[in-house]
Amino acid sequence: MAKSEMPPSFQHHTHWYDSSLKSVSGSAAMLYTYDNVIHGFSTQLTDKEAEQLESQPGILAVLPEVRYELHTTRTPEFLGLSQSAALFPESESASEVVIGVLDTGVWPESKSFADTGLGPIPSSWKGACESGTNFTSANCNKKLIGAKYFAKGYEAALGAIDETKESRSPRDDDGHGTHTASTAAGSVVEGASLFGYAQGTARGMATRARVAVYKVCWMGGCFSSDILAAMEKAIDDNVNVLSMSLGGGMSDYYRDSVAIGSFAAMEKGILVSCSAGNAGPAPYSLSNVAPWITTVGAGTLDRDFPAFVSLGNGKNFSGVSLYRGSPLPGTMLPFVYAGNASNATNGNLCMMDTLIPEKVAGKIVLCDRGMNARVQKGAVVKAAGGIGMVLSNTAANGEELVADAHLLPATAVGQKSGDAIRDYLFSNPNPTVTILFEGTKVGIEPSPVVAAFSSRGPNSITSEILKPDMIAPGVNILAGWSGAVGPTGLATDTRRVDFNIISGTSMSCPHVSGLAGLLKAAHPDWSPAAIRSALMTTAYTEYKNKQKMQDTATGKPSTPFDHGAGHVDPVSALNPGLVYDLTAEDYLGFLCALNYTEFQIRSLARRNFSCDASKRYRVTDLNYPSFAVNFDSVMGGSNVVKHTRTLTNVGSPGTYKVSVSPETPGVKISVEPQTLSFSQANEKKSYTVTFSGSSQPTGTNVFARLEWSDGKYTVGSPIAISWT
Repeated sequence: MAKSEMPPSFQHHTHWYDSSLKSVSGSAAMLYTYDNVIHGFSTQLTDKEAEQLESQPGILAVLPEVRYELHTTRTPEFLGLSQSAALFPESESASEVVIGVLDTGVWPESKSFADTGLGPIPSSWKGACESGTNFTSANCNKKLIGAKYFAKGYEAALGAIDETKESRSPRDDDGHGTHTASTAAGSVVEGASLFGYAQGTARGMATRARVAVYKVCWMGGCFSSDILAAMEKAIDDNVNVLSMSLGGGMSDYYRDSVAIGSFAAMEKGILVSCSAGNAGPAPYSLSNVAPWITTVGAGTLDRDFPAFVSLGNGKNFSGVSLYRGSPLPGTMLPFVYAGNASNATNGNLCMMDTLIPEKVAGKIVLCDRGMNARVQKGAVVKAAGGIGMVLSNTAANGEELVADAHLLPATAVGQKSGDAIRDYLFSNPNPTVTILFEGTKVGIEPSPVVAAFSSRGPNSITSEILKPDMIAPGVNILAGWSGAVGPTGLATDTRRVDFNIISGTSMSCPHVSGLAGLLKAAHPDWSPAAIRSALMTTAYTEYKNKQKMQDTATGKPSTPFDHGAGHVDPVSALNPGLVYDLTAEDYLGFLCALNYTEFQIRSLARRNFSCDASKRYRVTDLNYPSFAVNFDSVMGGSNVVKHTRTLTNVGSPGTYKVSVSPETPGVKISVEPQTLSFSQANEKKSYTVTFSGSSQPTGTNVFARLEWSDGKYTVGSPIAISWT
């Protein structure tokens, strides 16, 4: 609604909303009213009623409910947080920061939410803990300071919650929300592991920050009206960071609830961190690409869980597993390919009820990856009488290995190994095999590598904004878990664990949320854009041996479309030298540059804002810490694109010189001026980058890096150039 257009006859905007709704439907109830994230409400209408409502005065937009999906330890050491505790203020400022997590709720008994040593709840905190199924306000403490649930949209879409299956409360029956919240800000827990795997001290990124949980995801998904209601509440509650490991389709910013809510959060100084999605390695597979959202892809750690496949012909193939249970007999065992032990056309996939028990009983079964959950394939083999499983990747997953806590002795191998094992099965009349479990190995090189599942650019909504922004650890991450569900999440899994190891950009997002909390504690005056800039310009794209960071999907160096600015390096981010700052006004100018209508801008800005007709708005002038350049391959001759940027000094005085590397075929890159001198804090200096491109075939991509350095600080930006 355009709140400013409320007729004077109404005392309050909620009365006006109610009257508008009643004019199209006598029976529709208002689910939520909103005032922070949008001016408006959510309700249930027929298509015809929704059309009637949209044509009324004062209505900016009527958006359909959208279902969003979740984007389903050694990290602190890997990120360099353990040896540099002195750099981060463990003072009271760190415990003043509140990280809000929108997810499946929380298991409050997890040791990750113990409040030992924490002082009183910050006086700025306005939130509360809500009671419901198996949850009361007594479940909260000085660590877990807020817990609410939002289900009106979910219930309107799918009917009443079945409380025998899920808790109508902030309690987490899934595990995902407990995992993400403890990754962002879990307390220190010694002796954490999953069945002895990844043994060590578990801790979140910001161990002294407070956690507020907003349960918006249920068995049937996460609904946009509930997500918006939770963001509305989180803004009122005064969180400092919002962490959202979920995503929906790709729609324009003014139609995307997460983008709309995040715009309001950004205006209030709240950094919003979202997962990039798990739809990689396909190009254009990103979600959450609005420039006011920090978009996080996933990389690996330097830790692995090796489990070898040993064949009867003496060959060994490396795989990964988190199986812990009765061991296999110490002999070679009969081996069968699932496709040869099934009458189903897709028998090779080990789907429910497709295996013939007589053909698999007492044998180890080779299953191909795809369609159903990896752990479910093992459950299917076990149910048919098989005693173990080798899970083979196909072309879709290549060499990417994700470890699982299988229900029977099992390991996962890459495509090349899987092909070789299959060849052995087809060529040997009496194939045999065993699996050797090796536990936890650290110091794996190279690391990190970009996860194949991590969603990739280019940005399908605004190609001139490079996304993702960065990558963070997202493969085989150990964190807290729900006591209501086993580590595989399968109903047949009766095991219960305090910690679980899972993978996804859902795991990398809260790493960045927690790191943003640390930076906010160290620099309370920094805007969300300044915090993101610090994380981006200090990120790394090469290993200590100067080799380029690798991509699991290709086995070759990754590009800015895969890793954005690079892998986060929080210790460097604490002191970045210079930052690229942005205000709400800058983002409004960006919307003008996209030629948004006044209605579309008001949907996001919640106020009257007119683009200045005398001003030339350019997307390439948004002060973003990265560069995405698009050339038209059809145009003959040269293409010229200019980007303008402004740097703010947050370090000591210095003179910075610019460098661009490597040489870019088909493009000349020039920077003006080539030096910038800063003599005081918060001083601002601008520069322009001109990209002159010659004609290249459509689909050509060229990558480079621009760096400003004064010898002490290096401020880096990725450049991606595409011909379309």
